Amino acid sequence: MKLEELFNLKGKTSLVIGGSGLLGKEICEALVEHGSDLIIAGRNFSKARQIIDKLKISFPYVEIQFMEVDISDNDSIVNFSIELRKKLSNRLDILVNCGWSGNKNTFESISIEDWNQDIQICLNGVFLTIKEMVPLLKNGKHPSILNIASMYGHVAPDYRIYEGTPQANPPSYGAAKAGVIQLTKYLASFLSSYNIRVNCISPGPFPYQSTQNDFPDFIKKLSKKNTLNRIGKPFEIKGSTLLLCSRAGSFINGQNICVDGGWSIW
Repeated sequence: MKLEELFNLKGKTSLVIGGSGLLGKEICEALVEHGSDLIIAGRNFSKARQIIDKLKISFPYVEIQFMEVDISDNDSIVNFSIELRKKLSNRLDILVNCGWSGNKNTFESISIEDWNQDIQICLNGVFLTIKEMVPLLKNGKHPSILNIASMYGHVAPDYRIYEGTPQANPPSYGAAKAGVIQLTKYLASFLSSYNIRVNCISPGPFPYQSTQNDFPDFIKKLSKKNTLNRIGKPFEIKGSTLLLCSRAGSFINGQNICVDGGWSIW
């Protein structure tokens, strides 16, 4: 097969949980750019609307829509899956889990309530979403699941980066992302009998533009930790996304691809 065919997603439907975020919108663009119809799911329609309107202008030949779901609420996920089955006639081809929200706690400041909330959104929500979507993915064409983890799921944050700044990395974040990486490997094994591939991406430092503007010294610290001596640009998530969600990656299963500029090799 030619590369053009391998990366082609025409005729497929993708669901991106958290598609309105910094990296989520780049993931959405990568999928629709190569022909996939798209459902962005999340809690904030007004935020998603801006992304959807932009994508519809650039890619008028694909169907793009929003559906509401709160992955911190188990009932919301179940009800969402019921509506989705009706809408998609019980078939889904690509599922991307990249939803996240949480407070920037330190180990000292985090409460048990914040810990539980972060684990619920980042790990439990991913688990239940996949569990609900598997019946649809079983009917998909070359179905694939992509989970977005983090470099902090397999390496520890350097506490020195955060000294003297209002930035923080909560212990719940890395713990949940480590769980996502392991869950990915587990599901890659147990869902392979249905020909469903499961992989994940561990992004490195991709700070928001506001953080870059307001805390330049913090950004310098991040850059110095990286082999490429810089932070990531959001579009740099697109290549690995397309590889893992298309037939170009059809023999890749259970892998965690680090898109971190080489941060985690040191």
